[in-house]
Amino acid sequence: MSHDATRDVPVAGAGVSETGGQRPVPFRGGGFVHRPLGPVAPLVFLAILAVWELGSRSGFISSIALPAPSEAFGALGDLFQTGMLWKHLGASLYRLIVGWTLGSLLGIAVGLFIGLFSLARAGLLPLVSALFPVPKIALLPLFIIWFGIGEGSKVATILFGTFFPTVIATYGGVDNVDRNLIRMGQSFGMSWLSIVRKIIVPGAMPAILSGFRISASIAIVLLVAAEMIGAEFGVGAYILMAGALFALDQLIAGVALLSVIGLIIAWLIGKLEKRLLSWRT
Repeated sequence: MSHDATRDVPVAGAGVSETGGQRPVPFRGGGFVHRPLGPVAPLVFLAILAVWELGSRSGFISSIALPAPSEAFGALGDLFQTGMLWKHLGASLYRLIVGWTLGSLLGIAVGLFIGLFSLARAGLLPLVSALFPVPKIALLPLFIIWFGIGEGSKVATILFGTFFPTVIATYGGVDNVDRNLIRMGQSFGMSWLSIVRKIIVPGAMPAILSGFRISASIAIVLLVAAEMIGAEFGVGAYILMAGALFALDQLIAGVALLSVIGLIIAWLIGKLEKRLLSWRT
């Protein structure tokens, strides 16, 4: 074959330009990797707040039914000036962190036992399946009888509510680990503990972290419910007081505080995912 007949034939990893020269072929193996679009989320929030504010100022949205965002910000400013903001936030964050952390740790431990041991699966899985659908708020009076009206009952409610979704996410993640990887580790003579530590736990980590997101949301809901019964300080107690006084600006301010807490938790879990799941990229 002559040189003229072969000069424009593309080779692997290269393309043909309009002038007949070779050019690199763009990489197409991204695997649906999401591009970071940082400004989008703040712009969406600002657009919603702007429309809400304009609707309130124009009278399209009744201030009796829904106060303007500026009024809610004013209520937050009053909380900050009086120092009550830190008292409410401190009480809520203490209950949330202690209850969610203990519930998550216990849930991971029990989930690993169910995923790894047949006896634990046979004995504990039916119990988890029976208790998980029970509304945890309905058990709050029982926790008050057991642990008192103080912090114990509130922490126990959050712990109990976060425990079950973490268990289910953990043993589900263990079950979804590729068995070929486990067989490969066994064929190389790895010990049982090494297989668990280096193959099963990392393979189950995506499901565990997804369970964290679900359990954290449940924990915030249970936090508000627990603080509405016998709590002097806390975001839930503040919302209950605002609702009793029909102070809707304060009620919206309390809901905004819960939203900020949820956003911070989601951001922290996202950072944890990037650190622990870097092997996926």
